[in-house]
Amino acid sequence: MRENARQILEIINNSNEHLTAEQIHIRLKENNSKAVLATVYNNLANLYQNGLIRKVAVAGFPDRYDKMEVRHDHLVCKQCGALSDVVLEDLTAKLEKETGVHVLSYDLNIDYLCPSCAAKFEATDGELEPVNK
Repeated sequence: MRENARQILEIINNSNEHLTAEQIHIRLKENNSKAVLATVYNNLANLYQNGLIRKVAVAGFPDRYDKMEVRHDHLVCKQCGALSDVVLEDLTAKLEKETGVHVLSYDLNIDYLCPSCAAKFEATDGELEPVNK
């Protein structure tokens, strides 16, 4: 593994957030001032293809990247895009039984309103302002 890829993997594995490529780039530049954003995107694609990280895609928001540790799913706020980890029962066996196919993996994103957006929703009688994405 090349040095940039190793550093990017370390940034993701040491983070408690679901980072975007741009956020990873900012952190990478702290120790590697010559790093460019294209390098980050190329290494993220390679790390993802090799199963070393997870990519979390949420419509309307930039892709975010997550470590491959305990199998988990995500709560996704439909208003602001906030991501939270949630550990649920592994559904692989059930999915295989229901579909009749061998499941390699799955990603479950559960849409909801985070506490902050839910409070705003209630305070505005069910009206939410568009979020700058």
